[in-house]
Amino acid sequence: MNANASTAHSHKRHGVLEHTLHGITEALERSFFAEEISTRKGLFQSLDARVKVISVLGLLISISLSRSLLIIALIYLLVFFLAWLSAIPADFLIKRVWLTLPFFTGLIVLPALFMTPGPALMHLPLGLVITRTGVVTVLFLLLRVSTSVSLTLLLILTTPWNTVLSALSVLHVPDVFLLILGMTYRYIYLLLHTANDMFLSRKSRMVGRLSTSENQKMLASISGTLLSKSINMSSEVYLAMQSRGFHGSIVTLKPFHMRARDWAWLIVLLGMAGLAAFLGR
Repeated sequence: MNANASTAHSHKRHGVLEHTLHGITEALERSFFAEEISTRKGLFQSLDARVKVISVLGLLISISLSRSLLIIALIYLLVFFLAWLSAIPADFLIKRVWLTLPFFTGLIVLPALFMTPGPALMHLPLGLVITRTGVVTVLFLLLRVSTSVSLTLLLILTTPWNTVLSALSVLHVPDVFLLILGMTYRYIYLLLHTANDMFLSRKSRMVGRLSTSENQKMLASISGTLLSKSINMSSEVYLAMQSRGFHGSIVTLKPFHMRARDWAWLIVLLGMAGLAAFLGR
């Protein structure tokens, strides 16, 4: 039994590196797939980025103001309809939202089932009671969050990140904030790619299995190297930007141009948002 336990513990230690490699590679693949969706021929891909940002913001506001589950559910269906017109697979959108939603929002809203006063719906052991009001509260929060996240994903998947940041300028978001967001997005991806290369390089030179202490030292060494690379890279990138004439303002290579089709969709989507906010009062 001791031999079996030792073998299992050794396999567990050895699996840390593979799990890390798998997670990094999966994150890179999701990034590539998201960039590929933005180049497809679809409704949202063809609209002006400012139309998408303002429309999504209007729908998000209507979701937060609505007090009707039916209205929020209809907006959720609208998101899937827009995703279908934009060549986004429905299962991809559902997985991106509902695989993570229960672990975050679900843990927050779970106590509301028992702590919200109202008519009893179900009696559980240990004196716990699920109330009707608690169930409605949980449904409201889950539906609001899932619809809002799906809307945001629809915008991000159909629009390159730099274009989204440029479109945010119509809302008078400070340039410094947009610049920080843009650099963060770009260099998280770059550091993920560097970490993936480092793990693969380390794995290709491994002979046998590492002990727990050796595994910890290896992970600490890679983390320290990544930190050092990120600090050096930030200095080099800033100097390169200054040498190319950067003065703190964002300049986009593709100027925005509103067409009649963009104005029409802006009016339609904002009209839907206003109607949803009115009917959901």
